Formats: sequence, structure tokens, C-alpha cells
Amino acid sequence: MEEPNFFEKVYEVAKQIPYGRVTSYGAIAKYLGAARSARMVGWAMNGAFAMEEVPAHRVVNRVGVLTGKHHFGGTHMMQQLLENEGIKVVDNQIVDFQKHFWDPAKELHPDI
Repeated sequence: MEEPNFFEKVYEVAKQIPYGRVTSYGAIAKYLGAARSARMVGWAMNGAFAMEEVPAHRVVNRVGVLTGKHHFGGTHMMQQLLENEGIKVVDNQIVDFQKHFWDPAKELHPDI
């Protein structure tokens, strides 16, 4: 079996983000052993917004800003999806970001 590429690994991590929680591009990159590749994770997420099984709306920047929102249909779709999960968003930023933050390095087995 062929080794999954970086984007596929990103999607596998993103699929594990629990309902009502968020993580950052950098946290996923760090978990995958590519700490300086947060932008690459962002590119992966850009393609994932249309993949129903990948909750791309749960991946934000390192301070909780919805930087990927323009990739969702409608300007407020990402915010609406998060709010549907009980996460409050004000001015494109998650309120109580640390409370909702999910760190894959602490939550997942290292072999994703």
C-alpha cells in the first residue's frame, strides 16, 4: 500500500476533530512532524471545504481567526457551521478559543 501524501494525512487528522472543537493549521502541521508547514495545511484545507467527511470549518489560524472562510459558499458559512456546534464567533474570531482548542498532539495516537 502506498504511503499517504501530506494532504491526505492532514485530512485524516481533520476528520478526528470533535464536534464543537477547533484546531489550528499549525497544530496539525506540528502533529504531522512538519511544524513549519502550517501554510501547507491551509492549502490542504482549501481543497477540503467541499469534502463532506472533512470538517474543514474546524481548522482556523493560531489565534482563532476564521482565515479560511472565503473558501466556503457564502461569506458566513464557516461561522454558521461553527455556531451550529456551539462555538461563538465575533468579528471572524472564535470567542474563548483556548476553551474550544483541540490539540492533535495531545489527543491522537502518533501514527495517523
